[in-house]
Amino acid sequence: MTRHIQLLVIDPQNDFCDLPEAYLSRDAAGDVVRPALPVAGAHADMQRLAGLIRDGGAGLTDIAITLDSHQRLDIAHPTFWRQRDGSAVTPFTPITAQQVRAGSFVPRDPSALPRTLAYLDELEARGRYTLMVWPIHCEIGSWGHNVHADLRVAYNAWEESALRVVQKVTKGENPWTEHYSAMQAEVPDMDDEHTQLNEALLAHLDRADMILIAGEASSHCVKATTEHIVAHLPGGRPERITLLTDCMSPVGGFESQHEAFFTDMRARGVQLATAAEVLPLLQANA
Repeated sequence: MTRHIQLLVIDPQNDFCDLPEAYLSRDAAGDVVRPALPVAGAHADMQRLAGLIRDGGAGLTDIAITLDSHQRLDIAHPTFWRQRDGSAVTPFTPITAQQVRAGSFVPRDPSALPRTLAYLDELEARGRYTLMVWPIHCEIGSWGHNVHADLRVAYNAWEESALRVVQKVTKGENPWTEHYSAMQAEVPDMDDEHTQLNEALLAHLDRADMILIAGEASSHCVKATTEHIVAHLPGGRPERITLLTDCMSPVGGFESQHEAFFTDMRARGVQLATAAEVLPLLQANA
C-alpha cells in the first residue's frame, strides 16, 4: 500500500548556503552578491536533497518549504541596535535585557525601548534562546531570500511530474520577534496571527505516515521547527519523523547544539537517516 510521505525543507535559501562562485549573483553595480550567513556544508546538503527529489520524488506525496523572511529593520539585525557610545553592533553579538537596562546596547529608535525590554524579558523567561544579532539575512525580495538553485530545479520538476504545488511557508516577517521555528515565533505576538502556533501546517503534516525533514541550519531553524513539531503534532507518534542527517548542517560555532538536537530527538523516538538510506524507501513507494 502506498504511504503518505511528506518532505519538509526548512529555509533552503541562498543566504544560508556556502555557495561556490558559479552560484553567486551580481547587484546593479556589477558587484558580486554573497550569502549573508553561509553554513559550511549547506551547498552540498542541498545538492544531496535535490538528488533525492530527482531520484525518489515519485514516492513523495507532498513537499513543503519554509522561507526565512525578514525586514531589513529587525530586532535580530544590526540595523535595530547601537552601543552605548553610538557605534554599530556587530553581527553575532548576544544581547540580554540586563545589558539593555544598563545602557550597553539600546535600540536606535528610542521609542522602541519599552517594547524591546518587554520582548527580551519574555524571551529570557522562556529559556530557549538569548537574543542574537545576526547579519542582515533573507531580506524579503533579495537574492539571499531565494531558494538554492539546484533544489528549486528539482522541486519544479517534481511539481510538473506530480501535478502538485510545493507549499511555501514564510516566517519571520514580524520585526519584533525572532522566528527560528516555522511553527511559531520565539515570543508570539498576540496581535499577529502569523507569529502564533501554525496549526494549519501542523494539521497538514499530521496527515502523513512519514515526515522527512531537511534544511538549514540544524543548530537553529531545523532544530526549533522539529522540536515544535514533536511537541505539537496533533496525532503524536514522533517515530513518523525522519531527520535527513546529511541534508542539514549547523551554524559554525554551534556544533554542540546540533549534536544535542540529534541526541534529544533520537531519545524522543525521531528517526535519523541519510538521503541514500531513505532513497530505496521512496522508490518502493512510487
